[in-house]
Amino acid sequence: MGRVFSSMSSKTLCSLFLLSLMLLFSSLVSLANAKTHKHEFVVQATKVKRLCKTHNSITVNGQFPGPTLEVNNGDTHGVRQMTTAWADGPEFITQCPIRPGASYTYRFTISGQEGTLWWHAHSSWLRATVYGSIIIHPKKGYSYPFPKPKREAVIALGEWWDANPIDVIREATRTGAAPNVSDAYTINGQPGDLYKCSSKDTVKVPVVAGETNLLRVINSALNQQLFVTIANHKLTVVGADASYVKPFTTKVLMLGPGQTTDVLIKADQSPGRYYIAARAYASAQGAPFDNTTTTAILEYNTAKGSTSKPIMPPLPAFNDTATATAFTTSFRSLEKALVPTDIDHNLFITAGLGINQCPPKTRARNCQAPNRTRFTASMNNVSFVLPSNISILQAYHQGIPGVFTTDFPAKPPVAFDYTGNVSRSLWQPIRGTKVYKLKYGSKVQIVLQGTSIFTAENHPIHLHGYDFYILAEGFGNFNPKTDTSKFNLVDPPLRNTVSLPVKGWAVIRFVADNPGTWIMHCHLDVHIGWGLAMVFVVEDGPGHGEKLEQPPPDLPVC
Repeated sequence: MGRVFSSMSSKTLCSLFLLSLMLLFSSLVSLANAKTHKHEFVVQATKVKRLCKTHNSITVNGQFPGPTLEVNNGDTHGVRQMTTAWADGPEFITQCPIRPGASYTYRFTISGQEGTLWWHAHSSWLRATVYGSIIIHPKKGYSYPFPKPKREAVIALGEWWDANPIDVIREATRTGAAPNVSDAYTINGQPGDLYKCSSKDTVKVPVVAGETNLLRVINSALNQQLFVTIANHKLTVVGADASYVKPFTTKVLMLGPGQTTDVLIKADQSPGRYYIAARAYASAQGAPFDNTTTTAILEYNTAKGSTSKPIMPPLPAFNDTATATAFTTSFRSLEKALVPTDIDHNLFITAGLGINQCPPKTRARNCQAPNRTRFTASMNNVSFVLPSNISILQAYHQGIPGVFTTDFPAKPPVAFDYTGNVSRSLWQPIRGTKVYKLKYGSKVQIVLQGTSIFTAENHPIHLHGYDFYILAEGFGNFNPKTDTSKFNLVDPPLRNTVSLPVKGWAVIRFVADNPGTWIMHCHLDVHIGWGLAMVFVVEDGPGHGEKLEQPPPDLPVC
């Protein structure tokens, strides 16, 4: 059977930015009914008006959010990029950014996921406006593992700056301070009724009394975890990150950037108009955040055209960690999980924020974090630095020395009270482009440990190229003598992003069965720029389909 690839070309027309698109989009060749999906993404500056002002925003095909890719399992699906790391997209990890005026075609084949995913830019802060949804329906002739909903809708949460987001992060990079927070949150690109100049464009989600609908919720926000709820309606969670879960009912969702959640909602209330509302879960004590609320309207068909004010739901307090934890710990895989055992690599990785003291002669305007410092972040005391003239994957594949080192530590160099009062001597990480190598087929367990070196915070940690099982999470310092008893080895959820609890830990496992270079990072984009990331290099396996494919001829050059 021959191999057929999907193709997606990206013509970069903007003159100011390099672009690297992370396109979670693929085609699978099966014996019947397989399709090759081809999409052209034109990345360009487009006039977008929000909050009374018009900005030249970078968009795909002039749309904000970008196009929805809607497919069936069996022809297009997935995020994992099996053997095709060249199409993963993060700049300087698997490719150089696409240059202005150039194009790159992403071709890849992946299998095994149904539900909701998303695609987005992976260069600087371009994904503030360059993102869209991927809907993966069951195979032709197959059904959902729950009653088929009457209709479906995407709820893509985002952030909006009343400024150019690239300018915002550039200024923060220059000063070493935290960047300005966003001016609004959005649902499907619109801020909603509670913001100025926004109510006439508020998104409406139609329902019919008595029907059960499927909502595909995506947190596309750049830097903010979000609570989501709908007035007077219960939500039944049935999927997350394109994997089915045992259904459970909740009034509130909490999603970190990069996470998706599929929920069923029954239109069982008095026909009318009800707000869908989202606001921040901001766990970092004392840190500024966008304290606003975005809304859409769940509108019963008999209330269409009504001018009555929609009912507003109560929302958790911004620091309601108890509600966030109750939600994230409710997930279970729908079927018995194939959890790796007999672990080959047992890693302990700290993740958190810190600060670097500025050199004595540094100008004050370039050291605007507290006490003449610059904000930084790290994993195991290594603040990750992107290469600047070649990608890590190219350097690894071509054997080019000097781009990265393979000495990322398997545990912190110094053990300490990770979630307590931390000595200032531990506040300054080292900078480096360090990777951790894995042989093909290795079974990996990672204890992710949050720290309170500068401030404690809930971090959404995302691993490219893999789904992983979340065995457990908890607060305080992970204790291997007692906390292993909490591991769920029967039906842990399969995710690609885990919420690392504030002042806490989470444990994940996966099998290293996908060769290439895969970044693991916090999905709060400000933290990526500060260095909260590391890279796994997974070697080729011996068999067919276990080796990294050759780089495509149009791979972007630096």
